Amino acid sequence: MEALRELSRNHTLGNPVRLGVMLYLLPRGRVLFRDLLEVLEVTPGNLNSHLKALEKAGYIEIYKVIADRPRTAVRITEKGAKETGEYLRALKEALSLIPAED
Repeated sequence: MEALRELSRNHTLGNPVRLGVMLYLLPRGRVLFRDLLEVLEVTPGNLNSHLKALEKAGYIEIYKVIADRPRTAVRITEKGAKETGEYLRALKEALSLIPAED
């Protein structure tokens, strides 16, 4: 039951779009804003508001890169990786409480 309490306490990762951002970032470390738009299929404004919530929580850093033109990039922080891992462990534990169907 502790896993359920832990899941309910993390309002930042409890949102499907924000969890999707973190799951996409976790193995990659950093990505471009446009890549997140394509993968998550959300509007730019919607994604931007979710990224701001993640940045405020200290889970990501948003910065500019200069390639052929300025682009927005997103990097996962150490705190973000740690919190996402803990959230996923709690989710796995909570799912293990569901009895298997025969």
